[in-house]
Amino acid sequence: MSNKEVKTALKSAREAIRNKEYKEALKHCKAVLKQEKNNYNAWVFIGLAAAELEQPDQAQGAYRKATELEPGQLLAWQGLANLYEKSNQTDAKGDLASVYQKLLELYESDKQKWCEVCKKLVELYHQEKKHLEAARTWHKLVKIKQEEGADNAELHQLWKRMIQLLADSTQNQDNETQQLLLTAFEHAVNSADMIPSEDHQILYRDFIQCLSKFPHETARLKKACDDMMVLYPTLSYPLEVLCLHFIQSGTVTEEALHFCCRLMEMDASSGPGFIGLGIKSLQEKKYEEAAKHLSEGLQKTSQCPAAWYYLAEAQMKMQKYKEAVPGVNSDPLLLALKGRAYVNKGLIDQVAQQIMSSHPHVAEAHALEGLIHYTQKNYQQAEKSFQSAIEREAEVAEYHHYLGLTYWSMGEETRKDKTKALSQFLKAAKLDSYMGSVFCYLGHYYRDVAGDKNRARGCYKKAFELNQSDGEAGSAAVDLSMELGDTETAIAVLTSVTEKASAGAAKWAWIRRGLYYLRANQHSQAVADLQAALRADPKDSNCWESLGEAYLSRGGYTTALKSFTKASELNPESVYSIYQAAVIDQLLGRYKEAIAEYQKILKKSKEYVSALKGLGECYLMVARAALADYLDDKALDCIEQSLEYFTQAAKCRPDISCLWKLLGDACTSVHVISTSKVNVKVLGYLIGQKTDRQTLKKSELLILGGRCYGRALKLMSLPNIWCDLGINYYHQAQHLTAMGSDTNEISELLEKSVQCLKKAVRLDSKNYLYWNALGVVASCSAIGNYALAQHCFIKSVQAEQINVVAWTNLGVLYLVNGHIEQAHEAFKVAQSLEPSYLLCWIGQAFIAESVGSYDTMDLFRHTTELSMHTEGAKGYAHWVCSTLQDKSNRNSELYQYNIIQMHAIPAAQVVLSKYTERIQDDASAFTMLGYLNEYLQLNKQATGAYERAVSLLKNSKDKEKWNIAMRNYGRSLCGIGQYDKAIQAYMSTCLSEFDDLVGIALAYFRKGLLQESIKAYEKALSIAESEHDKADILTALAIIEYKQNNVDAAKTLLFKCSILKEPSTESLQALCALGLAKQDATLATAALKELLKHVKGKDHLYERCLIISAVYALQGRNVGVQRQASKAIHTYVNHLQLPDTFLINQLAAGCHLIEDEKNNPLKNIQKAIHLFPDDPAAWAVLMAACHAENTVVCLNNTQLRRTDLETMLVATVSAKIAGNNFPANYIQALEDWSLCQAITGLKEMGRLTEAEALCTKVNCPEQPALFLLLRQIQCRQLLQSHKELPDTVLEELRKTVMTSGSSVAAWHWLAKVYESQRMMVAAEMCYRKSLQLASQQGNWHGKLSSLLRLAMLALEICMANVSNDHWPSLVQEATTEALKLSFCPLAVLLRALLQYSRKMGARETRRMLEKVVYQPGYPETIVSVARWYLLKHLYAKDDYELIDVLIANAKANGDTRALELDKKLSAHS
Repeated sequence: MSNKEVKTALKSAREAIRNKEYKEALKHCKAVLKQEKNNYNAWVFIGLAAAELEQPDQAQGAYRKATELEPGQLLAWQGLANLYEKSNQTDAKGDLASVYQKLLELYESDKQKWCEVCKKLVELYHQEKKHLEAARTWHKLVKIKQEEGADNAELHQLWKRMIQLLADSTQNQDNETQQLLLTAFEHAVNSADMIPSEDHQILYRDFIQCLSKFPHETARLKKACDDMMVLYPTLSYPLEVLCLHFIQSGTVTEEALHFCCRLMEMDASSGPGFIGLGIKSLQEKKYEEAAKHLSEGLQKTSQCPAAWYYLAEAQMKMQKYKEAVPGVNSDPLLLALKGRAYVNKGLIDQVAQQIMSSHPHVAEAHALEGLIHYTQKNYQQAEKSFQSAIEREAEVAEYHHYLGLTYWSMGEETRKDKTKALSQFLKAAKLDSYMGSVFCYLGHYYRDVAGDKNRARGCYKKAFELNQSDGEAGSAAVDLSMELGDTETAIAVLTSVTEKASAGAAKWAWIRRGLYYLRANQHSQAVADLQAALRADPKDSNCWESLGEAYLSRGGYTTALKSFTKASELNPESVYSIYQAAVIDQLLGRYKEAIAEYQKILKKSKEYVSALKGLGECYLMVARAALADYLDDKALDCIEQSLEYFTQAAKCRPDISCLWKLLGDACTSVHVISTSKVNVKVLGYLIGQKTDRQTLKKSELLILGGRCYGRALKLMSLPNIWCDLGINYYHQAQHLTAMGSDTNEISELLEKSVQCLKKAVRLDSKNYLYWNALGVVASCSAIGNYALAQHCFIKSVQAEQINVVAWTNLGVLYLVNGHIEQAHEAFKVAQSLEPSYLLCWIGQAFIAESVGSYDTMDLFRHTTELSMHTEGAKGYAHWVCSTLQDKSNRNSELYQYNIIQMHAIPAAQVVLSKYTERIQDDASAFTMLGYLNEYLQLNKQATGAYERAVSLLKNSKDKEKWNIAMRNYGRSLCGIGQYDKAIQAYMSTCLSEFDDLVGIALAYFRKGLLQESIKAYEKALSIAESEHDKADILTALAIIEYKQNNVDAAKTLLFKCSILKEPSTESLQALCALGLAKQDATLATAALKELLKHVKGKDHLYERCLIISAVYALQGRNVGVQRQASKAIHTYVNHLQLPDTFLINQLAAGCHLIEDEKNNPLKNIQKAIHLFPDDPAAWAVLMAACHAENTVVCLNNTQLRRTDLETMLVATVSAKIAGNNFPANYIQALEDWSLCQAITGLKEMGRLTEAEALCTKVNCPEQPALFLLLRQIQCRQLLQSHKELPDTVLEELRKTVMTSGSSVAAWHWLAKVYESQRMMVAAEMCYRKSLQLASQQGNWHGKLSSLLRLAMLALEICMANVSNDHWPSLVQEATTEALKLSFCPLAVLLRALLQYSRKMGARETRRMLEKVVYQPGYPETIVSVARWYLLKHLYAKDDYELIDVLIANAKANGDTRALELDKKLSAHS
């Protein structure tokens, strides 16, 4: 047959099957198979046809053949599944599970079909009672559904189905199946749709009932009951279950009794409740009451053995022994059983008398009597009784067993000779070969007496086979098998037991197998088994310790720590648990916790060497970490502590080598610390003295370290100790070199160092660390054996290929000898091996510096970013300072990147601070540190650094360096206000340098010695070389002249500056400020124009913005001020003081929240405070903004929203000032202003008592502004009484205002007081006085305010219809002057109102009011007033058309006052 024929035949077979002609299909398929025996489709068609022809065997064979040919194809497996599903044979059911499993694999991509097959497989498992497999498979199905995002209802049904699958076999389930069942219950309970509901309640009942069957799930049961009680508070079932659980478990705690009481409150007839009350009465020794409650409870809940026991106990306490056990007849065997019960309950004497008197010839009675004597440890009488029982019935194995136990437990002679016991045990075993306890004791005999471990193991094994619950026999059999080397048998027994054991059982097996796995390094299995053992006994401290060891062995330090901590909690006396916990904390780097644990051990045992050693190691590791962070003082404290503990340990065990090595390590670790700092106290024992403690210097400590290494070598000659000793000698030599000691002594130490390191290399030539150390010592300048050093470094690299330290050292060696290319290559290799290794980068930085590369600074900066090192720190600081001293590169990209973007100044200051902390004799480093501190405005720190540099250079022969140091010192002293010391510092120099002269001149100026300052500046001017320097000196001289009130002289000097070729920006700023101070707008404008030509970018940003704003304000250009500040803020968003300038101007312009909710001072100042929370000026502006908003709110008759803020904001301003270094005059001005603002706010809100109290806190008479506020508050209280003020009071108020003569606002207030007293002419005079004062001050705002107030005063009189031409003309005069100053909406309104008061119905009146209402640019508050009067005018004219237009306008603008007036007027029209 060709391929085409095969396809045709298969097609025919398919058609035949479709037509149900199965025999015909078989013919076609067989024809195909003759040609192609392995044709998959043919075999599948045969299986299908045979199945339909009820030929199952042939169908199965065909399908099986097809699956073998193509195991990854679905058709055959589907057919096989259909075949098995229809079959009733048991074998088919077994094969069906494997078919379903295969289909699950093939349906992985088709989740729907996978779920269908999965459900079939679970049903099959359920039928075959394979509960674990069913649970696992169904759980996997649920997880798949969860991943697909199935809804809550579907998942709930799936969990309920899982419960149905597993709930009917809870007693026979293993631990995993039980856990899966409980998990299903939890999910089903939590995923129910209707909570609470009847179905949910039934489900919860089933859950709790299931939990009650598992004794080890107490916590879960309690939680479930608690949760159900929360959901169903009236249901007593959860409490009943809980009570019965506690009663039957025998743990009737206070909590359990509490549950019983709650149950009785819910159900007064509850059986468990009565039982609980009975137990409580029993504990309280109320036995009659206990018996009563227990009897009532047992009538309702009779199936509670524990309750019967408690009832019996209560009756026995009342000496009702007959009632203690239910009555029995006179059968001796039953009496014996009752007797055993009495024996178990301790009622021995009466039982013996009763039974012996009634049945003296019964063997059981004698046996019971013997048991009683045995229980009482009366072994002689017990022996006689058991012998009597055996005489009567010799074939009872139990009697021989008890007699053997009696012999086993008898006195000293019998203990030595156990043959009597052995014979009895053998007889018992012969009589009853199923008595496991007999074989157990035979095992004891052969193990402990005869020493025959093989026979003992056999007996134990037999005993365990007979009684699988006998843990003593099983554990003994396993232990002996382990001892005899038969590990396989032991493990087989343990595995068998653990597989059969239910959860929380067979502790002995779990723990032994866990320990075996631990010894075999199978840590995961050990952990699992020890966890199972703990489920059986969670309070076994030994088991927790073993679990900790297992975790520790597999690297689980955190879990191991928890295990050892738990063990120590269970057994506080266990030193081992605490020690292991401390060791783990030490390994994890948690030295503080480790030290605390070690200290606990030492409280129990002061000479516990391991704890002393651990403590010393912890302190030594903390010291090393502190040294790495350059915290030398902390490191010295820790080194001292470590030496103390190491010494105590060595004193206890001087024969341990590692203790002496650790002592050497601790002593040697001080080699990096400055000599002046090292003063370490050590115990006298360590230095061979009887004194308690001795203080050692650095050199003494290093020598002591060498001696400790020597002591360690005497005990154990190890190469690492030889290496440490060699390094110690090297550090001693370095220290002596730094101290300038005898060269012979230094050479001797270095030779010792080389010999020690060579010894280490000979002992272990493959250790790269020894080769590297030898190379370092050989390359030092005092030895200079560079060939040996190169050889050692190369050998170190050969010993360890990834050796970044050796490559770096090799690079340093080449660099020292001038081989730059080789050095670069060596450093390059080191960088490739470990890019984060610091020293190779320092080496590359030195190479870059030596060849003049632009990358030098970048390289040094990178070293400081990697870690701290003295060479890298000083190198980076040097380059930063060099760059800062070059003033010509400020605008270059290199400067912007290296200094600004990389935050070079603070970074260099930090690393250099650490450098000087470690190396305290480097004057250049202290000079650079002072320079950097000055840049960071850390003036006190700069002074300290410069002072240290001066002290180091005091005896120096280089006078130039000394002069520079004194100059720096003097400048820094001047910066912190110590002018006398600064003058002395400058005077100690030759005063021939320009910088010295200007420095002392500045010190004189700040000290107030102006004439001396002028002389110094003039002398400096005579030697100044550059135009810029001359301009600065002339500016300084001008400032001095201005300070002496020589304004013309100051102006002349500043003009001299401006005509220089290179005028300084400072001189132009001073000239502009002079113009502003003298209200000379022409001078200020001209100076500003010239200043803007020379200032660009961010130079003097704040000063420039402030000056421009001040000039605009002087010119009356408020909008210009605001635009200037806004432009600066948007350009330089991170500038601290610019937002304050902008917001102050916004407030001055009258902006507030009602006009613009998005752009107003309050919103903007809040943003500014979020950006700059430490700026006190910003908080002061916030106070002003809140006050302005409250004022607007009061004007609009709305509720205040920002109250009780004044005191808090004043405190905040003071706190922010205290946390910053501001000038004293700035601090005083800001605090005074804040206080005045707070008092004003309280006054305006009517909180006069608080305002007066705040005033009296300060000395008001010395501060006119505060004194005026105090008088205003007191006057307001008088005015509120509505009484006329006496003339004396008015005179006092006038005098107060006169003392504050420069205050425009004070005259305004006094005018208001006169108005309240109807003294209008006096009020007018006050306003005119304020106008005159504002004009003299050039106060534009004061002038405008005075004019408007004057106009309003006159208008008020006009509105009162006073016939006097003076007041209307005054309104006209004041508003005209106001409009000359600037466009003023209020002035326009006042004019319109004057016209209204004169001619209400005139057309001009309407025109003027309509101008205010309808023209844009007028604030709504002013428009609202104009709209009100215009409405009255229109109603007077009956012009309803215009009224409708006005009302529409009022509605559009939300003017409620106008709308209310319209209602009133329309009602009366």
